[in-house]
Amino acid sequence: MAVARASGGGHGVQVGVCTYSFRELPRVKGDAIGPVIQAMKDCGAHVCELFSPQAEPEDVVLTKLLSDISKPGADGKTPSMEEMRAKYEAARGSPEEKEFREKLRQWRLNTPMGHFEGARQKFASAGIEIFAYTLNFGKDFSDEELDKCFQEAKALRAKAIASSTQVSMLPRLKPLAEKYRITVAVHGHSETGNPDEFSSPETFQKALDLSRWFKVNLDIGHFTAGGFDAAQYIEQQHERISHLHLKDRQKNNGPNKPFGEGDTPIVRVLQLLKHKRYPIPALIEYEYAGAGTPVEEVKKCLAYCRKALAGA
Repeated sequence: MAVARASGGGHGVQVGVCTYSFRELPRVKGDAIGPVIQAMKDCGAHVCELFSPQAEPEDVVLTKLLSDISKPGADGKTPSMEEMRAKYEAARGSPEEKEFREKLRQWRLNTPMGHFEGARQKFASAGIEIFAYTLNFGKDFSDEELDKCFQEAKALRAKAIASSTQVSMLPRLKPLAEKYRITVAVHGHSETGNPDEFSSPETFQKALDLSRWFKVNLDIGHFTAGGFDAAQYIEQQHERISHLHLKDRQKNNGPNKPFGEGDTPIVRVLQLLKHKRYPIPALIEYEYAGAGTPVEEVKKCLAYCRKALAGA
């Protein structure tokens, strides 16, 4: 089996990619895994967070939405995160999406774990580690479906499930995380006004206090946009942070920007990981409206990170 290696330029920091970054890549005969692996290889990245829709049947509505969601509008302005999430929620409420949601549930309940073991083997053969698996748990998940999702993550040998979920879901997720002995890493956004959304040190703490199997998947872009200091929080909670999402956003719920053009302290965070030797993978989540292909833009992000780590 090939062993995944760090992509951070030899500075002891594991820099990789969220495969959500490659959401625009077309499938090949229905397969998304092959194109994603090729994109990872083209970027020279060796650790990832696997976006679950890429391991599942294609959701045509979601595919189109994710392709268009971050593109500038007719006025040339990049949509805000709130606008992007509003589009996402509206799409989820469509009759087509509701129909697909039930089909996906049945697929999850009936698909053998060999499907996921096979996907893991493909990544391993390419020298890529699946560090985490994205599963955004919602209140519409049945108990049996939740259990199957944890089985999927185990079959992929992911070290963590990264989940944009709600505080109110924690009691349902706790027994499964403990049963399967797998970390659930709650992912935050910048919706600080909603107490059921993870967005702040206080909301993250609700998960950390409940079980040692809960950790934080800290998105330093969203955290910055919400008004918090990502580097400071990492220093305080590094033992309870599973991994980072790297993106650059502006403060005050500002938009995503190319790396180096926003307010997110990406360089400071990477230098902190380097000097403190925190074993926290930092995974690029390409979400700004770039001029190039996803692979070209992710390469730019990786180059930015390597330059940051090469500094003093």
